[in-house]
Amino acid sequence: MKFRPLQDRVLVRRIEPEGKTSGGIIIPDTAQEKPMEGEVVAAGPGARDEMGKLVPLDVKAGDRVLFGKWSGTEIKLDGEDLMVMKESDIMGILDHATAKKKAA
Repeated sequence: MKFRPLQDRVLVRRIEPEGKTSGGIIIPDTAQEKPMEGEVVAAGPGARDEMGKLVPLDVKAGDRVLFGKWSGTEIKLDGEDLMVMKESDIMGILDHATAKKKAA
């Protein structure tokens, strides 16, 4: 099934954090919080301003983003847990250098 967000909504896939601290301590699933980092899967065309002009979104598919803990609505598409949220719920875009450092 395909899903296309409308207006200023964004479809985000959570990026699961590593289950181990930098010191090597393993964190059990029950003690972990939901991640607040994700990857934009799809984005709507943008919102309209008061003059009716389309204002495009700042995020695009493939961007790694940070969002609020209680942001968005969780949905399940093709067996995958995703989130739909407004672009205003996104706090920022992680640049590729920061994302690579985190992964290493």
